[in-house]
Amino acid sequence: MTKPLLTILLAQPRGFCAGVDRAIQIVEMALERYGQPIYVRHEIVHNRFVVENLEAKGAIFVDELDEVPEGAKVIFSAHGVPKSVPAEAERRELFYLDATCPLVSKVHNQAQHQQRNGRHILLIGHEGHPEVIGTMGQLPADAMTLVETVEDVAALEIPDNTPLAYVTQTTLSVDDTAAIVTALRARFPDIAESGSEDICYATTNRQEAVKAIAERCDAMIVIGAPNSSNSNRLVEVALRAGCADAALVERASAMDWDRFAGCRTLGLSAGASAPEVLVEEFVNACRERFDVSIEEVTVRKEDVHFNLPRALTA
Repeated sequence: MTKPLLTILLAQPRGFCAGVDRAIQIVEMALERYGQPIYVRHEIVHNRFVVENLEAKGAIFVDELDEVPEGAKVIFSAHGVPKSVPAEAERRELFYLDATCPLVSKVHNQAQHQQRNGRHILLIGHEGHPEVIGTMGQLPADAMTLVETVEDVAALEIPDNTPLAYVTQTTLSVDDTAAIVTALRARFPDIAESGSEDICYATTNRQEAVKAIAERCDAMIVIGAPNSSNSNRLVEVALRAGCADAALVERASAMDWDRFAGCRTLGLSAGASAPEVLVEEFVNACRERFDVSIEEVTVRKEDVHFNLPRALTA
């Protein structure tokens, strides 16, 4: 029986970013250097495949530090943590490694710098996301206000003449964030801005790559975890950029093939915490059902690399 034709437009860049790659390396190298077990507070990155692979190597993932035994070694996730977390680790004399993405740490530093200069901080982000919890935990509770939407800007109750600055979560929709920033500038003309873009290069590049193929696709699949902010944003970007249908798929086994049975041109990308092996797995699953041809569409080359903690390289 002849298989139907399917063209896959493969967005590039996609998948792992430098911060995710660094965080995973930190866990793997800690296991090699210190042996099992190594405790990790929260998912090191938002991907169950990655987490389960690290568990198989001896990592133990916990929600909070009180689950880490005395004398154990612990790693903090790539999303960043409130200041109270390393403070508690030090109080308990736990050895810890911080796998916070350097671009998230940059946002932390910007927020602290602006607050030291007497400004109240407006954080553009999604309530409850680990990165937002970590960023808000860098400052006293009354020093930062979360802004999620343009509507939130209009509803802000900020005393007149309050010096303001804004920072953003690194994994947001570039377009949504731009709209919120425009609203902030309109309402607070003197609001201070950071000297560089907070949304990380990987989030921006993956959204740009999805936009480049969206109108050519009958549908778009983004490989990524349901709790991955940057992966969910890619689905939204695809729909807004002209793709008729788009879905987030954790693995090929979770694909709703009936939903996309009539698709003849399929866009494919992956969130920044999704390994390339899951993209390959999905393409192979497509080959079982379709006569597949692949066109890779590259909008940008990435060569970013972040150094590992000195404790692992000395």
